[in-house]
Amino acid sequence: MKPVIRKAAPILLATVALVGLFMVTPSQKVEASPFDTLLGTWRGSGKVQLNSGMERLTCNAYYTGGGSQLGMAIRCKSESSNVEIRSKLSLSGTRITGNWEERTYNASGSASGTAKPGRISINVSGSIRGSMVVNYSSSRQSVSISTSGSPLQKVSINLTRS
Repeated sequence: MKPVIRKAAPILLATVALVGLFMVTPSQKVEASPFDTLLGTWRGSGKVQLNSGMERLTCNAYYTGGGSQLGMAIRCKSESSNVEIRSKLSLSGTRITGNWEERTYNASGSASGTAKPGRISINVSGSIRGSMVVNYSSSRQSVSISTSGSPLQKVSINLTRS
């Protein structure tokens, strides 16, 4: 072998080996959790349907965690009432489990549902039964809550990232 080829051969072999490794190693696409898009602070307004009638709301929402965990706090005020919902949720695949509480009405229970990009659907049980749907993008979200067994019947809010 000529001296130039002998010196270049190890570099050439290493290059071929690396190229081969990249060709046979499957690339793993890491998808973000549906929870990650919600992280941060949001503000907006909406309506609450109580036994006594409909009222306008101003709201703040805070989401913490990320990945497979989500902490949620939604605080809304109307002329005569407050709504303060908190939950701690876990995600496994598309399945959500966790717990929730509504502090104004002193209610709590378990939560279960599904998550996919752009939508979280949760059923709640405990002292109040109901459902919550969050449709979202990176800059907007809408939250719809329906309950039974409480003076709080429905909540509908639209939020933007603050």
